[in-house]
Amino acid sequence: MNRFPAWLNLLVIAVVAAGCLFALPNIYGSIEAVQLANNDGAEYEASDVERFVAVVEEAGVEPEAAYLQDGRVVIRFDDSVDQDKASDQLRDTFGRSVSVASTLAPKLPDWIRALGLNPMSLGLDLRGGVYVLLEVDMDSALATRMNGYQQDFEDRLREARVRHRVDLDGRTITVRLTSAEDAATAREIIELADPDVVVLNGQDDRSLLVRMSEAQIQERQDFAIEQNLTTLRNRVNQLGVAEPLVQRQGVDRIVVQLPGVQDPNQLDKILTATATLEFRLVDLSGDEPGSRRYPGRGEEESQVLKRKVIASGDQIIDARVGQDQGQPIVSITLDSAGGESMLETTMNNLKKPMSTVFIETEREEIERNGATEYRIIKTEEIVNTATIQGVFKNRFQISGLSAFEAQDLALLLRAGALAAPVFKIDERTIGPSLGQDNIDRGFNAIKIGFLAVIVFMAIYYRAFGLIANLALLSNLVFIVAMLSVLGASLTLPGIAGIVLTVGMAVDANVLIFERIREELSAGASPQTAINSGYEKALSSITDANITTLIAAVVLFALGTGPIKGFAITLLLGIITSMFTAIVGTRAVVNLIFGGRKLKSLPV
Repeated sequence: MNRFPAWLNLLVIAVVAAGCLFALPNIYGSIEAVQLANNDGAEYEASDVERFVAVVEEAGVEPEAAYLQDGRVVIRFDDSVDQDKASDQLRDTFGRSVSVASTLAPKLPDWIRALGLNPMSLGLDLRGGVYVLLEVDMDSALATRMNGYQQDFEDRLREARVRHRVDLDGRTITVRLTSAEDAATAREIIELADPDVVVLNGQDDRSLLVRMSEAQIQERQDFAIEQNLTTLRNRVNQLGVAEPLVQRQGVDRIVVQLPGVQDPNQLDKILTATATLEFRLVDLSGDEPGSRRYPGRGEEESQVLKRKVIASGDQIIDARVGQDQGQPIVSITLDSAGGESMLETTMNNLKKPMSTVFIETEREEIERNGATEYRIIKTEEIVNTATIQGVFKNRFQISGLSAFEAQDLALLLRAGALAAPVFKIDERTIGPSLGQDNIDRGFNAIKIGFLAVIVFMAIYYRAFGLIANLALLSNLVFIVAMLSVLGASLTLPGIAGIVLTVGMAVDANVLIFERIREELSAGASPQTAINSGYEKALSSITDANITTLIAAVVLFALGTGPIKGFAITLLLGIITSMFTAIVGTRAVVNLIFGGRKLKSLPV
């Protein structure tokens, strides 16, 4: 007799029940909503929900629902008209202190949200939203590194009491010495500082040429991309945009997809903003090597500042907006390295002035000889100069900014500084109607394929075909459930992967049922045929699915964008189809046919 032990039957029932529960949120669909996030980084509390709802109701709009989710307030509306009215009212009331993002939110009952269940997210091609393609200025990334080398080499040669002059021209540092002996000493110092740099002899025996190696250039470019990816993800998260996608494309580009967002105006500035800070001592003598004059902003005077940077934007781990004597301030918190540098500086320079330099990089498009060219404009201004009155380490305040500048700067510094400027080269806003059309077409493809397979299996394999159809339905439920639990986004290629999985899932049952037919034709009893069919087909099913599984893993590991979407659903589909075909259908077959004597099988 073919029977599963009780624990295995209970396991199958538990897995099916869990799959249905996790897939349940997907049947409710989405609805227009507004998501509110605190631009100061603080999380909202339940009491804030009522405050925002009251503001929305002042515009004559009655929200469909409002609740707190991950420290952000979500307010749902019955249509897009109410959504637009509410968004305008909230922006007018709270200004730049609150990020207001128009989006789509799942229309879940309270009890489902209380369980922490969420539907699977939809990609940009299905949900609509904003697509932005950014280009990373790799030349600036390399220039920043070369500036660092120049300052480091000067400091080391000065400490070694070697008379020198260090000049930077593009990607080449020229070190001029007074003698061949000093040149040999300088070479040792530079190679000790960084063994990977390329050090060549100059035109005479008293100069050296220093360049980055190809491996260093590649490493620096990869660092710039990875640092910018992290920073951009932080910035989007600070804005409260739901389910963003930020990923690398090619050598020097980054794709940002913001599903559900239809208002890109605020996002543009935040994504491409390069504003950051540097803290430098004022050069009171005005003649130290490397010192130069920086212009002042507003009432601030220009100052000659030292080359050495005490701390910079990439060392800031937190920044909060506040008020001091009615003026906006930004409270800064540095990391350990920045804090140690600030501590040493303030200990050794009491009663001396220190300036805060605001730095911003922009790219200007110009027409020259009928061709479009780009020019990088870097603005460096002193926003604040103050005398060091006491010793401090990693916590202090800066002033000299307007309220709007302080708000934006705090957000950018909190999210992290870009390793290199980024510039927008493409932007598209995809309407939700196009996304809905893609959803309808994709799910129609799934329905047609699913029904075709169901009809074929029912006619060709009779009762066993109906069991396979039940497993096929369970397979779709499991895929949706796993996408929901993992938080993976369903894209149009992902739907193609589900359609492919529908065909592949039934393939395993075909192998099993054909094997059962062969055993019956060879004279085996029905119970023996069932047992042999499942056991002997197992190796073929496993081999076929493992090869496809390997291909799906490779696609996911090496692919980007649409390829990853296809690979995810294919990967999940293989795992779920193995369970439903081998364990699920066997459990049902055993339940129906395994406990009694049979003369024939409806297969």
